[in-house]
Amino acid sequence: MLDQKLIRENPTSVEENLSLRGKLYEISNIHELTIKKKEIDIEISGLQSESKKLSKLIGQEISKTQSNNSLELINLKKKGNEQRIKISELEEQQRILGKEINSQISNLPNFPSNDAPIGKDESNNVQVKTWGEPLIRENLKSHWEIGENLNLFDSINSTKISKSRFITLIGNGARLERALINFMLDMHTKNGYLELMPPALVNSESLKGSGQLPKFSNESFKCSNDDLWLSPTAEVPLTAFHRNEIIDSKQLPLKYVAYSPCFRREAGSYGKDTKGLIRLHQFNKVELYWFCDPSKSLEAHKKITSDAESILKKLNLPYRLVDICTGDLGFSSSRTFDLEVWLPSSKCYREISSCSNCLDFQARRSSIRTKIDKKNTFVHTLNGSGLAIGRTMAAIIENGQQKDGSVRIPDSLVPYFGSNFIKTV
Repeated sequence: MLDQKLIRENPTSVEENLSLRGKLYEISNIHELTIKKKEIDIEISGLQSESKKLSKLIGQEISKTQSNNSLELINLKKKGNEQRIKISELEEQQRILGKEINSQISNLPNFPSNDAPIGKDESNNVQVKTWGEPLIRENLKSHWEIGENLNLFDSINSTKISKSRFITLIGNGARLERALINFMLDMHTKNGYLELMPPALVNSESLKGSGQLPKFSNESFKCSNDDLWLSPTAEVPLTAFHRNEIIDSKQLPLKYVAYSPCFRREAGSYGKDTKGLIRLHQFNKVELYWFCDPSKSLEAHKKITSDAESILKKLNLPYRLVDICTGDLGFSSSRTFDLEVWLPSSKCYREISSCSNCLDFQARRSSIRTKIDKKNTFVHTLNGSGLAIGRTMAAIIENGQQKDGSVRIPDSLVPYFGSNFIKTV
């Protein structure tokens, strides 16, 4: 959430920063509301100060006259009652205004970083580097063709259980998924992350805090009888884990890793990636999350990205690092580095992790602070997939495909999977 004080005092700067996202944001109404609320805040503060003085005068009058019926005392009490009524009325206006301001500000995205490339859409994203040698040759099969041949998963029968865009992993497919989850968790915990396994159902406040609500309500599945939603990413419960807390600065940075099932409607993506493991309504992911000192989040962003990269390197999967432009940034992100893995069948790189620095945007929405120089300060939050399991599996299957139809398992994963190859039975 953007700083209300900044909107009130410098609305032009706010609009200019938001315009870097490639669209115009009109905030004049919010600006007027913040000014009105500030005026009410000042009026309430003045009345409360007068009320304290009046209470002191009433006490002095009672001591002086030893009577509760003097004319002066009656007038003082009358004035005190009038002030309390006025304060109560103003506080109700303050509450209503505050609620409306928060509602409107919650629809505004984060400011893009000054270091992010300027651009309107994904065509303006900047490739920073590549790693590994992409597999390029004729007659390469897609992961879903290989998966069907090796009986790794079934999407047809899954529609009997649920609907389209869900999948059932079978035999070595389920085994490979489980191996990847354990492998990633082990790698990250060895690298200093504390493992959490959060609930898969999250409340509305959790979604608001991380930035999924109210803007992206159509992307999530809601339980109609409860204020609960299926979590779209572990970023949501991990943000909420310290909601309304003041974290001891000595504990920072807090680094968490969490495996979680994720659920997304994928609204607007109909017709795209309908086969295989790339775009499902339910998928598994290992998420990395940091709470850190505001002065150290730029370095933390490099580190969380490097930690996600390390998994791709361990699995020997070719990838590229992309600096996301201002017009393609996620709602809560100030700067994002995407890791895109090479998929030989489509002869292109596909996103497998987005590593984002959200600065104090999520912390402000979730009221997560720390004390710096004895002053409460919002922490900075960072998140990144470490990695998306289904897409990692797709990349392993395609990059590891052999001419005899089998799939070679990356050496680092063999101890978890238990075999060097997946072969036809």
